[in-house]
Amino acid sequence: MKDVIRNIEAIIFASAEGIDLADIKQILQEALAIELSREELRELIKKIEDKYQDEEHVLELRYINNAYQFLTKAVYHEAIQQLQNHNNKRKLSQSALETLAIIAYRQPITKLEIEQIRGVSCDYSIQRLLEKKLIKIAGKADTIGKPLLYATSQQFMDHFGINGVRDLPQLKDIVTEDNAIGETNE
Repeated sequence: MKDVIRNIEAIIFASAEGIDLADIKQILQEALAIELSREELRELIKKIEDKYQDEEHVLELRYINNAYQFLTKAVYHEAIQQLQNHNNKRKLSQSALETLAIIAYRQPITKLEIEQIRGVSCDYSIQRLLEKKLIKIAGKADTIGKPLLYATSQQFMDHFGINGVRDLPQLKDIVTEDNAIGETNE
């Protein structure tokens, strides 16, 4: 039975969000070919909850919104908040900013189209922007190979304080005579 408990623990830990009792039961049935009643499963989950009540563990098993998930104990929330603040403070590189600007003004856009505009690979920049949730995958293009389409996310809108793409500054608003190149004909 200890192996079953460890499998339940692993399933809950590996699920990106909470996982409900029915899904745990189905996964155990498919993975281990065992049939547990809902009550038996609840008893095993209770053992996992009790195990994580010990002070040596930084995580606890919580039942939230009809699903089980591991969360950091409240005593560590300040440290976790500082980590999130630290990660959010990390600035974007110049190439990531350029990539973000291209996506913002030309969305939805494929990676190939971004690379054609920039003239260099943008794999790392796109990955960083996805990690920071400034862009999102907006679907797939109807071209050969069905490449992913990228667009700005709601977090991008929130971060820059805009309601939509139409609120982005227009090129005519940015270009000034000081930025002009060459001579002007009068």
